[in-house]
Amino acid sequence: MSPLIDPCINPAHETIGIGPLQIRFLVTGENSSGTVALFEVVVPAAQRLMGPAHSHDHYEETIYGIEGVLTWTVDGNPIDVGPGQALCIPRGAVHRFDNNGAHDSKVLCAATPAAIGPQYFREVAEALNSAAGGPPDRAKMMEIMRRHGLTPAPPPPQA
Repeated sequence: MSPLIDPCINPAHETIGIGPLQIRFLVTGENSSGTVALFEVVVPAAQRLMGPAHSHDHYEETIYGIEGVLTWTVDGNPIDVGPGQALCIPRGAVHRFDNNGAHDSKVLCAATPAAIGPQYFREVAEALNSAAGGPPDRAKMMEIMRRHGLTPAPPPPQA
């Protein structure tokens, strides 16, 4: 029998800020017996993802566009995801996103199974905040990513 979930606990009450990005979990692994993590990401206009491209070997990530357009680069292929559009990023695919538009974007992300949760984003936010406006400690960021199941992609070759 699955454990009872306290109906008073709502992860959506917390918004995690990572630089200009805002992340709000709607369902965590704890709320879904580990089957899914569901979270919103708001990306301001003309904002590039600060972190490196990455992959994850233990879960798929499905993106559903709510507002604006985010350009996801998956295994080197740019894919625009706008309102009402969806993209499934398979396990092992190297990906990143950018908001190249003039309007803020909002997407809904589903990780199946729920191998990532709010703690990853809290730790990334803490690492960025401790950098006091400068670049974060790259080794620390890579350690956080790896510990939470993300594999940083090697930097692109210099031209």
